[in-house]
Amino acid sequence: MNRFLLLVLWLALVLPSSVIGQTSPATTRTAVFAGGCFWCIQPAFDKAPGVIKTTVGYCGGTEPNPTYELVGSEKTKYRESLEVVYDPAKISYAQLLDIYWKQIDPTQADGQFTDIGPSYRAAIFYGGDDEKKIAESSKEKLATSGKFKKPIVTEILPAMKFWPAEDYHQKYYQQNPEHFEAFEHGSGRVSFQKKNWSDSQPPK
Repeated sequence: MNRFLLLVLWLALVLPSSVIGQTSPATTRTAVFAGGCFWCIQPAFDKAPGVIKTTVGYCGGTEPNPTYELVGSEKTKYRESLEVVYDPAKISYAQLLDIYWKQIDPTQADGQFTDIGPSYRAAIFYGGDDEKKIAESSKEKLATSGKFKKPIVTEILPAMKFWPAEDYHQKYYQQNPEHFEAFEHGSGRVSFQKKNWSDSQPPK
């Protein structure tokens, strides 16, 4: 019996069947969105079928190895952002945008809700011409839908290097559920979502 077959047999013995049976999508894609507090936009994407992984972090700046303190100083061009790894066979970029619009106030230019400052400004970071066109079309549909009386000011920007945030920020809504809920409600985000999206669906 050759070494390969021995290895296969050994793996079958030591690994749980659930692990052996797991398969990863042949092709995945990545999208990056900024929507104010990155804690708050993560849960909705985590719940979406087809989303494989989300990571909170920083995008839009040029300084290497940005930290929460540096970005929060508002002396860089970084914005709190979310990187979404997804299976395009199960969820499209346009569908991700539908989720995104429901997490933010697209009429607010100086930040998001009570989080004010450049690092909290909303933006869609597109990774190519196809994503740019889809994002622009989605924004235009929202603008002409009559959903909001004010102009849609969310920026559509070319993607830059994404830097993951510190571990204590990842899945904050799971790590600190009580504080997260209090913050989310206190910021006005939840009431805004209920007012604007509870009775209808986002633009398709």
